Amino acid sequence: MIKRFVIAFVLLAILVGGLIGFNLFRDKAIQDFFANMQRPAVTVSTVTVEPLSWKPDVQAIGTVNAVRGVDLTVETSGIVDTILFEANDTVEQGAMLMQLKAEVERADLDAARAQAALDQQLLNRALQLRERGVSSETTVDSQQAAATASTSQVAKLEAVLDQKQLIAPFGGTIGIPHIEKGQYLSPGTTVATLQDTETMRADFTVPEQELPLIEIGQPVRIGLSADNMPFEGRITGIEPKIDPQTRLVAVRAEISNPEGKLTPGQFAQVAVMLPQEDNVVALPQTAVVTSLYGDYVYAVVEAEVEGGATPAAAGEGDGQSDEAQASDDAQAQDEEAGPALVARQIFVKTGRRSGGLVEIVEGVAAGEQIVTAGQNRLNNGSPVNIDNSVNPSASLTQQAAAQ
Repeated sequence: MIKRFVIAFVLLAILVGGLIGFNLFRDKAIQDFFANMQRPAVTVSTVTVEPLSWKPDVQAIGTVNAVRGVDLTVETSGIVDTILFEANDTVEQGAMLMQLKAEVERADLDAARAQAALDQQLLNRALQLRERGVSSETTVDSQQAAATASTSQVAKLEAVLDQKQLIAPFGGTIGIPHIEKGQYLSPGTTVATLQDTETMRADFTVPEQELPLIEIGQPVRIGLSADNMPFEGRITGIEPKIDPQTRLVAVRAEISNPEGKLTPGQFAQVAVMLPQEDNVVALPQTAVVTSLYGDYVYAVVEAEVEGGATPAAAGEGDGQSDEAQASDDAQAQDEEAGPALVARQIFVKTGRRSGGLVEIVEGVAAGEQIVTAGQNRLNNGSPVNIDNSVNPSASLTQQAAAQ
């Protein structure tokens, strides 16, 4: 009985010891496997830092209007008799655009002209009689006043008749008519809009902090987006007062528009061009990562080997296994193809931004390779492979250097 118990105890001890030994062996094997396993390289695109000529600007949003543009209205009431324009007609200054019915005013004007002619004749007769000594000065003065009053009445009725016409105050393109023939109009009714689109103006605002950078005559670029600004102009006016509610300053620029591509009332992205600066370090904005600890970038550098030796040399003569030797051989082949590259995290201090680029004030120097895409898979020390076959960010630096 005791013998069986001893045998069972020995077998149990062997089984437990085997399980414990197997677990220890397995954990050690897993630990060695992950300790010798290289992390897969992350494919990234990079750009080489090169000082460039920086053309800073002040970005703003504004509205485009015609330098000469008005909504045409009537001065007096009446019924529309004739409309002498159509939508989008080009009219000259002084052209008659609309006529209100004015038969009564014309009749009054004819009567006033007849009375003015009669009063002038009576005045001439009174003057002749005074020269003969027949008429008195009182009679001459009375006739003079009557003739003057009649002349003034004619001028008044002519002005009333002119108010029955709508005249183009300047040349330009007239819009859609908002009236119909036979319609009754009251004073102030809008007939149509008249816009001279040869020269346009852009009204925009800038923060008060950037007011010292703005001057009369500075060049500006205008477009529908920050990436497309084909129109050029110059600043012609700066509001001398800062809006105390918004802390913004109103600025106006004039733009030539010979082809008529700009339309009054259009949204505009405005860039006030500042003097060029040379030897500025700038990177594509995609290269900079913002975090709670600050802005940083990843630089691509050659990997450092611990102990000053390559992994292949470190493993020679150690009685390593065939699998380890094969791994070292593969690594040696990679080293022959080129040095191993890793990502190094660098905190930077950023400055101005323009055209997809951001100025780097501190942190990087010329000649460094900075990652522009793929940072979301990187950590400090991650192995990387460079593939710049598709790298849109690199073109931003080339465009900035070419401007």
